This record gives sequence, C-alpha cells and structure tokens, in this order.
Amino acid sequence: MSGLDEKLVDIYDEVLHRNAGEAEFHQAVREVLESLGPVVAKHPEYTDSAVIRRLCEPERQIIFRVPWVDDSGAVQINRGFRVEFNSALGPYKGGLRFHPSVYLGIVKFLGFEQIFKNSLTGLPIGGAKGGSDFDPKGRSDAEVMRFCQAFMTELYRHIGEYTDVPAGDIGVGGREIGYLFGQYKRITNRYESGVLTGKGLTWGGAQVRREATGYGTVFFAHEMLRSRGRSFDGQRVVVSGSGNVATYAIEKVQQLGGVVVACSDSSGYIVDEKGIDLEVLKEVKEVRRARLTEYADLRESAVFSDGASVWDVPCDVALPCATQNELDGAEARTLVGNGCELVAEGANMPCTPLATAVFAESGVMFAPGKAANAGGVATSALEMQQNASRDSWTFAHTEERLEEIMRSIHDRCLETAEEYGKPGDYVAGANIAGFIQVADAMLALGVI
Repeated sequence: MSGLDEKLVDIYDEVLHRNAGEAEFHQAVREVLESLGPVVAKHPEYTDSAVIRRLCEPERQIIFRVPWVDDSGAVQINRGFRVEFNSALGPYKGGLRFHPSVYLGIVKFLGFEQIFKNSLTGLPIGGAKGGSDFDPKGRSDAEVMRFCQAFMTELYRHIGEYTDVPAGDIGVGGREIGYLFGQYKRITNRYESGVLTGKGLTWGGAQVRREATGYGTVFFAHEMLRSRGRSFDGQRVVVSGSGNVATYAIEKVQQLGGVVVACSDSSGYIVDEKGIDLEVLKEVKEVRRARLTEYADLRESAVFSDGASVWDVPCDVALPCATQNELDGAEARTLVGNGCELVAEGANMPCTPLATAVFAESGVMFAPGKAANAGGVATSALEMQQNASRDSWTFAHTEERLEEIMRSIHDRCLETAEEYGKPGDYVAGANIAGFIQVADAMLALGVI
C-alpha cells in the first residue's frame, strides 16, 4: 500500500475492517501511520509490543440515548457519544461537539487526533472526544438547557477531574458548558471545578480560554515565519470560518501586523480589502448571531459572495479554521497559484490528503491541526491546573504560558522532523513527536 511502511499495512487494514464506514477516522489514522515508517525502523519495539495496534483502538466507546422535551412539549431523541481513546499520559481530555454531522466516526477521528495534540503540549493529559447530533442553532436557551441536562444525566457517570475532563468544541460554548456543569454539580453534589473546562470566569474558568485556539494557531504560524526570518508584518491573510477560532485568529494576526482580508461562514464569505473590522465581525457573529451578509451591510469596503470558495482570495498566509476536509486539492492548487506560502490548520484536519500533498509538492509551509490547533486544549490544561490549586491567573500570564507552549510545540516538530530525516516537514514532526511520547508511556504501563 503506497505511503505505508510494510510493517504498518496490516494495522491499517485492520482499522478499515473493524471500523467500517468511518471515513474521517480512517483518514486520521492513515495520516499518522504514513509518518511512522522511520520510527518503526528505528524502534521495532513499537510494533513488537502491538503499541500502534493498541493506539488505534479506543480504550472505551460510550454511546447513549439523549431524550429531552422541546418548547412545544414534544419529546426529542438525540444520540450522545464519548470516546475515551487513550489515557497513557493522563486523564482523558477533549471537547464535546454538538452538530447534526456528529456520528461515531467523527468522534473517533477527533479523539484519535486529540491523543497526539495533547501529547505535543507536554502536559499530562490523555485523548478523548465526544458530542451529539443535537443542533443548538435555532433552539431557545431553555431547549439548550434541557438538552444539556439530559446529556449530562448519562455522561456524568463516565467523567471526573482524574478520569475524563470534557471541554467545548463546535456548538458547545460557555452557555452549554454552564448548563452541563450545573447538572453535573446537581447530580453528584460536588463542586468539582476540574471536571469541565471552558467555564465562565466567575465560576472557575481561565483567562484566554475563549481566545486560545485562534491565538495558538497564529502563535504557531508566527514561529513558522520566524524560522524563515520573517514575521506577520504586511502579510495578506485569509481565514476560513467566523466562529470562535477564526475570530481570535483574526484578532491575533492583526495584533502581529498582518492584514486579514477574508473570512467565511456556511452562507458564503466576505472580502474586505481594508482588512476585517474585528469589532463589526464580533457584533455580527457574537452579539447578533447573524450571517456574514450583515457584515457586508455594515461595512462599505466589504463584498459578500455566496459562490465559489474563500480560498479563491489571493493571500500570503491561509488559516483554515472552520471544519474537517473544508479545503480540497483544487482549492490548494488555487492557493498555491495565487502565491500562498504558508498554511496552518486552526481546525481539526481541515485539509484533505490531496490538499496537503499539493502543499508539500509546492514547497508551501504547512502545519497540521494537531500541532497548530493545540492552543485550545493547552489552555484547558492550564485551567485544570488553576482549578486544582484553587488559583486564578491574569490574562497576560495565561497568554504568555500559551505562547510558550506553542513555541515549544513548533520547535519540537521541527527538531523531530530533522531527527527522522524529514527536515522542515511539520506533519511528520508532529505525528512522530506526539506518537513517541504516548508510545513510550504505553510501554512503561504494560499491556493494559
């Protein structure tokens, strides 16, 4: 099988056979396995002890029914998931996603990615992910609360600050975390702050948590530019998405001197040649919870398009911050043709395998999500530290810690890629560095 070391072909075939129909999970596993050829050649103990095979099988997969009552009095049924993938480095850690597209394969892909992402942070956290096919869009606060309470009524028995610590993801923000934590506290009769992260600042949350994933992606991209003797000064940047990650990526790019000229949502994208006005964007997306068409209505220099792709907009730096597999091979070729020199993933696996191959062949600097998007979980772990010590840190201190962690991840990726004969390859560096730390811990713990 092309791209895979012969020692890993059977492992991947087993993943395909045991997880039929889970395309995103297959893609995530293959992307990691393709990097591990030089590792198994140097360290045969990883295959001899079945560490890689064990790593591809979650420690626990939980699927449950979530019944709740909507505002009209009708009973609704959703499906809930929690995949506790690997706890070799610490308690399971990973977000909850509420979106109609959620099914077991999506949750497993996200959980598998989370193992390596969490490992790269250097913090003692394992990998997990969860969520539901519930869609909070268009639902009242009361309906969201009742759903979250029903969801936690089942999930609570599987989580805890030393067991599994969920956070937010797509569709799960501060409102949802509040309802989930309230129900956990009600059921358990414990104010266990460390059981969830992404909490409100007045009840155990951490500064910078909201900004962390977007800021972290830009910090990582900044280090990539610095490695080439450059900076964000004057760089023309395109960001996909306009949610939490994209908004704060835009904010940090602007603070570092770059000009973000385009962003998108599910209705289309805007181009603002004067640079995205962050205050207007936040008004539209965070206050009004509206579409980007309203941004164009409020800003004369902005043009809204509901056709083509945001990746048609010429840029120096591209930050895909929306969702998985949003940037395909044709769009990657368009970016390259328009002079894009750097792509850093702010979302989880937003570039298809063909897109990443186009970037590699064209010499575009490319950072995978498990490295560039690790800022969110890193700051979640910092929130766990503060909860455990009953402490609270300033915004400046937490942001400094985040920047240090992202710089460390960047340097570790580059050094590992160099060590294994893949100089400058951030994908190989991230996969290998993340894998080795988890694999060594698994060997130390025995066959469990």
